[in-house]
Amino acid sequence: MKLLMLERICQPSDLRMLSVQQMDILAQEIRDYILEIVSRTGGHLAPNLGVVELTLALHYVFESPRDKIIWDVGHQSYVHKILTGRREQMKTLRQYKGLSGFPKCGESVHDCFETGHSSTSISAALGLALARDLKGEDHSVIAVIGDGALTGGLAFEGLNHTGQLGTRLIVVLNDNEMSITRNVGALSGYLSRLRTDPFYHRSKGEIKEVLQRIPNIGPRVFKAAERFKGSVKYLLVPGMLFEELGFTYLGPIDGHNIKDLINVFERARMLTGPVLVHVKTKKGKGYKPAEQCPDKYHGIGSFDLKTGLPKPQGPAPSFTEVFGKTVVDLAAEYSNMVAITAAMSDGTGLRDFARKYPERFFDVGIAEEHAVTMAAGLARAGCLPVVAIYSTFLQRAYDQLIHDTALQGLHVIFALDRGGIVGEDGETHQGIFDLSYLRHIPGMTVMVPRDQSELVAMLKSAVNYSGPVAVRYPRGAGPLLEVDYQRQEIPLGQGELLREGSDMVIFAVGPLVYQALEAAEQLSACGKEVAVVDCRFVKPLDEGLILEWANRTKRVITLEENVLAGGFGSAVLEMLITHSFCGEVARIGIPDRFVEHGAPDILRRNLGLDAAGIVNLIKEKGWL
Repeated sequence: MKLLMLERICQPSDLRMLSVQQMDILAQEIRDYILEIVSRTGGHLAPNLGVVELTLALHYVFESPRDKIIWDVGHQSYVHKILTGRREQMKTLRQYKGLSGFPKCGESVHDCFETGHSSTSISAALGLALARDLKGEDHSVIAVIGDGALTGGLAFEGLNHTGQLGTRLIVVLNDNEMSITRNVGALSGYLSRLRTDPFYHRSKGEIKEVLQRIPNIGPRVFKAAERFKGSVKYLLVPGMLFEELGFTYLGPIDGHNIKDLINVFERARMLTGPVLVHVKTKKGKGYKPAEQCPDKYHGIGSFDLKTGLPKPQGPAPSFTEVFGKTVVDLAAEYSNMVAITAAMSDGTGLRDFARKYPERFFDVGIAEEHAVTMAAGLARAGCLPVVAIYSTFLQRAYDQLIHDTALQGLHVIFALDRGGIVGEDGETHQGIFDLSYLRHIPGMTVMVPRDQSELVAMLKSAVNYSGPVAVRYPRGAGPLLEVDYQRQEIPLGQGELLREGSDMVIFAVGPLVYQALEAAEQLSACGKEVAVVDCRFVKPLDEGLILEWANRTKRVITLEENVLAGGFGSAVLEMLITHSFCGEVARIGIPDRFVEHGAPDILRRNLGLDAAGIVNLIKEKGWL
């Protein structure tokens, strides 16, 4: 691929040597380059195609790294990375030991704050701006936030405090009418009116014309009206939300017109106090498949660039697909069942539920805290809520899990997708803390299926348990090619012995159970017979089954795809100590560190979360 303009850009300051016409050519080259890279590596395609001109204009006007640019969520930072000296590294995007798909301070001085979860940029930017003022510095701080991320409560907390303080800060609202799935809620409607209703611009001009026709007093009346807060624009623009919060509002601006963007950013840079620049962009801009289906191309694996079709992923159904089908089946049986998600109806597998039971489906936008407390309210009123959220995002609703749900013993089913190692999205998205933050909540039931059929059984069981119930399952295809949708319910807290053995026992949860079985086969060839128990429940544990096999073998291994601190292995160890177990215990899980990005199989192998890792641990312990 020839990159005549892009190869001339080694750092952001190089942009200032280009004309607007040359930057338009550069924008197309960047789109082509991103398409070529992401079609091979996978990644967040549509968000980055939508911010090409916006990013070019920001780096043209502002002087990074002196000026600080924070990308909310961060999955739209590819253009920023390309312009800040990482063009060649993009070929390693999201690969193990390669370039991260999100801002990383360790990668570049141009990444001033790390972001991976939504709605954080304004608060972080305010902190940077306040530190600037305290140190007597004068650089600009810019937060780029999407309209979907603006539905998160933290964003409004940041806006409110910034407006109250009057701190010099620029917020760029990237308004593409999307988060991952289409935006919902009153704020989305408000922004839509700002985008589409020409009444303000037209009417202000008409009123001015009428007033100025009045002899002597007309022009003075119009000027007086403009001096006051209750002037024409406050009467005509819906809400004036941002100005009421203390921001100077500029926009909406065409986010694909580089010249206009440069002009408005130059103006914003000169203003004192907080400024909000409302930029309208098109998610997936420049690639027809992504423009037509921006949700599908928000985050995508490798795909055929010509057709836009994803490359084959194998025949096994994913845990997400099985969840989606099972919850639709259950909803037909339980008329009080409702489904809730936080801007992830497709990602969590709830699209079919939303189509079949639209009156019982609620997408709350990027507002996980609200989702959990609303579910608690529904449960209190006799409904059976199923809250489907990625493991890493449910962390944001920790207090709501405890205070609003568990404390009242409310029957809410939490479907935790992307539990365990997620892979290429890295530290911010690995679902490795949930077993720890869920199991210590009083009254919480926590289940982990080893395969897709077990997921069916656990969802059926969750309906009939009491109190809050969490079912945690991984991303992607499961180990089974065919799913048994007729699986029966599982008695509360009942584990399952899958293999007998006299020398030691492995207690495992989740798909790692299959790694335990493979390790047991390898050890059998070496003369060691290893029992394998799928505990299925992290809480409550099957104490009878665990104690029986722990006491038989006197050598215990626990296996989990979760941090070791406070997780499943800790629960087993605590229980064994309580019952005065006399034997040896080894735990396999994720050590006390964040897990970088990379292919899940590579990460698991490096963490010892596979059959080879289990065998190696046993050798190290001298049990072989």
